[in-house]
Amino acid sequence: MAVQICSLIVAEPQVIQPGGYRVVRFPFGSAESYDARGMHQVAQPDGYTIRNWRTDDRAGLIWPSADGWGALTAMVQWEAGGYSELRDRFVRDPLGLSTGADSTATDHRPPSRGMQCFTKHHEIFVHPGTPLALMVSHNSRSPVRLVLAEFKLAIHQV
Repeated sequence: MAVQICSLIVAEPQVIQPGGYRVVRFPFGSAESYDARGMHQVAQPDGYTIRNWRTDDRAGLIWPSADGWGALTAMVQWEAGGYSELRDRFVRDPLGLSTGADSTATDHRPPSRGMQCFTKHHEIFVHPGTPLALMVSHNSRSPVRLVLAEFKLAIHQV
């Protein structure tokens, strides 16, 4: 039984507006790190087609290719900014496309000295009809740039 992997990376800064969690969006095709099982595609499993990954929250979705135990990993790097707290979480169905949003592994972090670089790992059961996303937030009164992000899923079938 092979492990099924989707590994996403985005090095193009994304402006994160204040006021709630935002889906981190990832590019497709050759700009992707690894997606041999087709879990992050322009043509979504529910028939929707993404036209612009930079503006469509669906570009942040990983659609699991199998039922199993999902090991989720993320890395986020923020620019220095006017915030006192940075936030991140994994979310099942963040856009309410199947079962309704269900967040897990929520972290609220005070900024450290220098650049704000964080990693996280969490494990949950995953299902093909329920997409997953990495979501971020901050408490600044103005937009802040997320300068680099990675989002990875490894499915161990059970």
